[in-house]
Formats: sequence, structure tokens, C-alpha cells
Amino acid sequence: MSNTPLLEVRGLNAWYGESHVLHGVDLDIQEGETVTLLGRNGAGKTTTLRAIMGILRRREGVLRLRGQDLLGLPLHRVAQTGLGYVPEERGIFASLSVAENLMLPPKVAENGMSVEEIYQLFPNLHERRTSQGTKLSGGEQQMLAIARILRTGATVLLLDEPTEGLAPVIVQRIGDVLVALKKRGMTILLVEQNFRFARKVADRFYLMEDGRMVNSFPGHQLDANMDQLHEVLGV
Repeated sequence: MSNTPLLEVRGLNAWYGESHVLHGVDLDIQEGETVTLLGRNGAGKTTTLRAIMGILRRREGVLRLRGQDLLGLPLHRVAQTGLGYVPEERGIFASLSVAENLMLPPKVAENGMSVEEIYQLFPNLHERRTSQGTKLSGGEQQMLAIARILRTGATVLLLDEPTEGLAPVIVQRIGDVLVALKKRGMTILLVEQNFRFARKVADRFYLMEDGRMVNSFPGHQLDANMDQLHEVLGV
């Protein structure tokens, strides 16, 4: 088995205008892993996802997926490599139905989930398939945002705070979905402040502070790192 990571980030620096926001970020994800980025607001977690996707264009360092350099690729080509991004704001089109939203992103590979499989994974979306985006609850919007990426054939899912502001029962449902996706072989990079949720799904954790990685550890060492987590996260 190869030890080469599926997604490899080395010495990643990034800027918003003149503001230097990522400082030498290192991150590895093996195929089929679920990895969680922890850190308080403003630590650089979302920025890391945006830099990986190429939404944030001013970057330096090494960024590879399956050995392919991502830094030189234009934004529309990055999605074609199999990276799928679900931003925190979800980006649901209010005037379109659930079914129309689901069909919107173009396919990037032939191995995406069928609409039938997606409705099996998200039965409430099937029930609401004719509803407009504006009529959906926050939890339903989050599920739709994840579901439409699954249809595209993306194999690496970048998820930004999927449980933010959601009721505990919906948080539990999203956790179940992530476990099901992992069983299908999906590779997931999750940004999350709720480490009690993350511990149920994550194989490994990275801890960010001020645009830098300050620690990384496997999921079973979460309790041993709790003092630092409380200090850095302020919880």
C-alpha cells in the first residue's frame, strides 16, 4: 500500500490582498480518511479550504491531489480533479426546487451517486424534491448542499462547518451521512468547531491557530489533547 497521501499540502502560504493569512500550512489526507480541522473563528480553517480549492488565488507552497499539482490549475479545472467544496453558506438557489438544485453542478466523473441513491441517503430531500430552496430548513439546505456535490462524482469532499446552527437531531443525521460516505470510500476534509461531533467521524485531527497548524493527532488521542483543545478553542 502506498504511503503517498491522496491530498498533500506542504508549506502553504496564502494572502487576502496584502494580508498574509496562511503561514506554512502542512496537511496530509490518505484516501478514504476523514480528517477534521479544528480551530476557533479566524484561525484559518475556511481559508485553508478556499486555498485548496483555488478560490483564494494568491498562494505559494505545494498542493497536490493524487500527485497532480493544483496550484497552477485554473479554478474550473480544480473541480474536475475530483475535489468537491461545500461552503458554510451552502449556496442553495432560492428560486429553484430541490430537484433542480440537485442537478445544477456539472458532473466531473462518471462514478457519482445517482439521484435515486442520493434520495436513499437523504429521504427528507426526496419528500421535499418539489419545494423551492427558500422553503427548506437550515438542516435541509445543508443536506442539499452535500447531496448535489455527491452527484458530480467528486471523490474528495471539503466540508465547511456543516453542523453550524443546526438542531442536535440534524447534527446526528449529518454525522450518519458522513459515516455512510466514508464506507463508500469518500475522502473528507471537515472544518468543524464542534469536536464532540467531529470525534464520531474523524480518523485524525489538525489544530489551527493564527493561520498555522499547531498540532495533529489521531482520533483516539483526542482525550489526551483535551487541555490544548480547550486552550486553543476557548471552550
